[in-house]
Formats: sequence, structure tokens, C-alpha cells
Amino acid sequence: MFEIRNVMTTDVITVNKNAPLYEVIRLLVEHNITGMPVVDDDMHLVGIISEKNILRLLYEVEYFTSATVEDFMTTDVVSFDVEDSLVHVCDCLIQNQFRRIPILSKGKLVGIISRKNIINNIFEYQDFFRDVPNRIGVHT
Repeated sequence: MFEIRNVMTTDVITVNKNAPLYEVIRLLVEHNITGMPVVDDDMHLVGIISEKNILRLLYEVEYFTSATVEDFMTTDVVSFDVEDSLVHVCDCLIQNQFRRIPILSKGKLVGIISRKNIINNIFEYQDFFRDVPNRIGVHT
């Protein structure tokens, strides 16, 4: 129920670091997302690209036609393993400005987890949360 594998999105839109930057912009707009993992041909995580990264393009507009994902992506990416604790992922999202965190298994990208994924999971199990006081013996 409250495991990363049950909360993460597995149908992840990814991009290669050599892709043209305009391809990322098209994918973000087309899929109404705010960022995506950058992977190599073996699905190893090499970075992440987000709207925030792309906003830098306004300062370097002369590079638009030749820019690649690698020119703008973040390479120091926080990720978690699919076997890690969902609580640790939540802590990370609370303490940082991230909107999404890549999830790995054996070093390869297998999913992504966003704030929205977790909130949707909480909503799905709202009856569980309502009953917590009764299960732990707290009477209101």
C-alpha cells in the first residue's frame, strides 16, 4: 500500500542527453508535465531536465537551434531505489524544491514519483488515515 512501487508512475517519459532542446519542450507541452529524467540507451539515469532548466534558455537564446538536453540538464540528481522507504521520499520532497524524484532498480530507471503521486495515494487510502486513531487507541 505505502510502498514506492505502488505509488510511482512506471510509464515514464524520458529523453536522451543528445536530444535537441526543442524536443524536450515539445514533450513537456504535449504531455503537460514539468520535467523528465534524462537516460542513456540502457535506461541509466544521467540527469533530469525541467521547466526551470529550460528557462535558462532565455539568457542564452542564441543557442536555441543547436542546444541539446545535455547543455541544460541537471546532472546531480537525487534518486531513490524502488525498495527504499516512501517516507524517505516524502522527506526529500518536503525538504527540497523537487517536484519529482526518479526511482531506480539495479541502477536503471523504473519509475518516477511526484508530489502529486503521493497526494493521490493518500486520497485513495483516505479511509485508512481516518481510522488511524482507532487503530492506535486514540479516542477523540
